Amino acid sequence: MVTGVGPGWVRVGADEYRVSLILTPDAILTPWASTFEALGDADFERVRALEPAIVLLGTGARQRFPHPRVYQALIAAGIGVEVMDSSAAARTYNIIAAEGRRVAAALILP
Repeated sequence: MVTGVGPGWVRVGADEYRVSLILTPDAILTPWASTFEALGDADFERVRALEPAIVLLGTGARQRFPHPRVYQALIAAGIGVEVMDSSAAARTYNIIAAEGRRVAAALILP
């Protein structure tokens, strides 16, 4: 579970991360995408391989919407995508994970 969020960092349990990451109930994958502008197919393929039901895309300090073609692999696999700022995605992750759902938070951290 996410236990803290701040500008440029997220805490999962007792461990603090300052690099972009993918968080699932079973795994933490780092590094992930370096910046919002650098998001590409390969970044979302890593997320898809985890087989979540929903992906919470945290786009950094503010909500920004990538072009849908960038995450087309998720859509084609029937995986839902919600876009929000990274702090909101981290908080929402806790709620959905607590429900026992297959969720992944893909968080861009500056």
